[in-house]
Amino acid sequence: MNEHKRIERLILFVELAQQLNFTKAAEKLGISKSYLSEQIKRLENDLKCPLLVRTTRSVRLTQEGERALQQGLTIRSQVLQLERSVSEQHDIVKGTLRLTAPKMFSEVFLFDICQRFKQQYPEIRFEINSSYTNYNLNQDDIDIAFRATNTPPENMVAKRLIAYQHDLVATPGYLDQFGRPVSAQDLNDHQCLATLHQTQWPLKSANLNVSGWLSSNDNHLLKQQAMAGNGIIRIASYYVAKEIQRGELEQVLPDECLQQGNSIYLFYPQVIYPAKKHQVFIKFVQHYFDGLSLAS
Repeated sequence: MNEHKRIERLILFVELAQQLNFTKAAEKLGISKSYLSEQIKRLENDLKCPLLVRTTRSVRLTQEGERALQQGLTIRSQVLQLERSVSEQHDIVKGTLRLTAPKMFSEVFLFDICQRFKQQYPEIRFEINSSYTNYNLNQDDIDIAFRATNTPPENMVAKRLIAYQHDLVATPGYLDQFGRPVSAQDLNDHQCLATLHQTQWPLKSANLNVSGWLSSNDNHLLKQQAMAGNGIIRIASYYVAKEIQRGELEQVLPDECLQQGNSIYLFYPQVIYPAKKHQVFIKFVQHYFDGLSLAS
């Protein structure tokens, strides 16, 4: 059979494997459900093994299907990379930069970085996936990632940008009304607004179980509530640095905060001939943080 048909069927399978729903996958691909089903059957026949377990209510992958998905993701990424390299003018700073970064980092730094970069290179546009998902840059359609970690991926080129700790903060008004804690145990008498995944706060003297009227997976919401005088939060220092400097927030138990926190890294795939826009943007980001005054 023609190799291009096998590759085409594998790419169709990748979409189906990610959706695990024939109707949704067909709609996203812009093809009919029957055509998709037929192509998957032919792919299974070509490979001489089942890739899916189909029931009237669900679709799931076999072990062979899981392996085919990983190979298919790699092939799709290579096809996308080939298309970019031949369709864009490789040595000109123009086109789209696809980035992923944590929401707090995007809010404080990345949007400003992108705006400043675009002022110098007006033919650049950005697609920013602002989340905490750890994407595989060798497979996903993303050029550069920013992540909070102390162990960047070994198969990536990684550049450390900033270090930070987590601070306990509240408004002066809240602390005037409810008292300023003098020990970690005093936090038991306060409204401690925690993230959903960390209701135990790591402090120098103890890992303290905290509670309050609100917990959330949205750090922006927690910061808003702290700014409104509704409790104490534990948050990345860079996310509240300006508010502390302006006196709108006050550090709580600063001696209890662990000094060794995370770092923010920029990383990207190892490629032989990186596009000019990638090289220039990475240097721009490094220069931006080299000139930044930030307590860590």
